[in-house]
Amino acid sequence: MRRLVTLLIAVPLVVWLLRQCRKPSGVLGARVVRAMNIAHAALTDWGLSHVKVGRADTILDVGCGGGRTVQRLATLAPEGKVWGVDYSSASVAASQRTNADAIAAGRVRIELGSVAALPFADRTFDVVTAVETHYYWPDLEANLREILRVLKPGGTVALIAETVRDRQPNPLYFIVMPLLGAAHLTTAQHAELLTRAGFGDVAVDTRKGGWMSATGRRPV
Repeated sequence: MRRLVTLLIAVPLVVWLLRQCRKPSGVLGARVVRAMNIAHAALTDWGLSHVKVGRADTILDVGCGGGRTVQRLATLAPEGKVWGVDYSSASVAASQRTNADAIAAGRVRIELGSVAALPFADRTFDVVTAVETHYYWPDLEANLREILRVLKPGGTVALIAETVRDRQPNPLYFIVMPLLGAAHLTTAQHAELLTRAGFGDVAVDTRKGGWMSATGRRPV
């Protein structure tokens, strides 16, 4: 009986903690996004190596989390401008703290917003990135079309993730991803998804351990 009670308490708690990864909130959310900045640094740098970023590019990071990706993109485009959007107010606040100097200099801007309705005009960005976030989007194909809308012709989207279904050796992900309500797609499914959404020059690269970079270009 005691074990059953412990289980009934533990399972909802674990699920709640996992969902902080999906949409951080409150004091715990602030800690989660700080941890993500550290945990996803190597993945982010590897993923961005698949994207050509110009010094004066205008860039958007969707689901900017703690702001480390925005910070890295601002370094890669020192004469450009980087925007970050996230639907979590805790993430927006954390990203603004991480990029405070660049925001003050007018090179970075962070806003609350959703990939379902990006608050930008058509053909605004040279590059759009999404690191460890597209799993949670409400309608992947429709949301990628929204990204296509805000990309300039010839612009690039990059989906960067630490787990792709057919390259993931860790069985824990096959338990955690459903608990998070997250899409856990294969490499082929990512390529098909980008193609259906209207992107060309689609490429999916993976690395041992399950990392993935999926890129596509808006046709000129």
